[in-house]
Amino acid sequence: MTIHRVNSLLALLTVTFLSAASSGTHTMPSEVFSRLQALGRTLSPEIIMETQKIYAPYQRKEPYAGVKVERDRHYGSAPRQRLDVLFPETGPPRPVLLFVHGGGFVGGDKSRPGSPFYDNVALWAVDHGLIGINMTYRFAPDSQWPSGVEDVSAAVDWIKRNAVSIGADPDHIFIAGHSAGAAHVAGYVARAAEGNQTLRGISGVILMSGIYDITTVPPQAEAVYYGPDPSAYAARSPFAGLLKTKVPLFLAVGEIDLPEANRQASHLFAALCSSGDCPRFYQLAHHTHMSEVYHLGTDDERFGMELDDFVRTHLSGQP
Repeated sequence: MTIHRVNSLLALLTVTFLSAASSGTHTMPSEVFSRLQALGRTLSPEIIMETQKIYAPYQRKEPYAGVKVERDRHYGSAPRQRLDVLFPETGPPRPVLLFVHGGGFVGGDKSRPGSPFYDNVALWAVDHGLIGINMTYRFAPDSQWPSGVEDVSAAVDWIKRNAVSIGADPDHIFIAGHSAGAAHVAGYVARAAEGNQTLRGISGVILMSGIYDITTVPPQAEAVYYGPDPSAYAARSPFAGLLKTKVPLFLAVGEIDLPEANRQASHLFAALCSSGDCPRFYQLAHHTHMSEVYHLGTDDERFGMELDDFVRTHLSGQP
């Protein structure tokens, strides 16, 4: 496929996905989207806190009716190798959604006392017939590449070992990552593809607003995790491996996301299409880098409907 053809296809699909992102159901007050628009395409601790303030009133508060919560299950020996498991109190084994949070490789957590985030992601999973698992991981600079890849792999192994006790189906695991978490998930998938390894039990991967081609970001921008030597970035970048993987991919970004997040998603999407395997791509209308995740579980169901369709499609074995 020629570059011209890829660019034309990308432009057409971008229009299509923007239109799709504007459809669906949502009953959120227009004030919510006005406040998000005002926050803009940047990121800071203050913007993160403001986004939490916008969405916290629309999220459920613990305890969650009919949902069992197990906190701080250790999937490794390091203090940060922990996860939370949310699952229904009764019922047959379910597929799993494992969520990996962001934080610039140096911060963040799977949950905080009194906050609905990121329980909202796991609750969304439970509401849609899955087991919801949120993990955290070792941080840079103490733990650099490939620690995130190793931690995702270890968490998946933990799920498979403990499937019976949490009511999980170990043969149907979906992994979603946001921002730095998406980079870790992408690295996990890419490493397996580069090594010609089959990721048994992984039914699909959702990459939300991540960095996938480290060689294209400003020098030293990701050095805290990938190391100070740019000559190593091509080998450490997940980009090439993502072009080889057979795991179904879903790329997502916010309309008001960080410019680099949109550029990285478009760059990866075009390359995958050029290789003959266009993934699902979705741009969330009206959403920022953080609201992309914080809104899940609210009455704004547009993105959730796309996620649900992706999961159902790949559980049923459809292409």
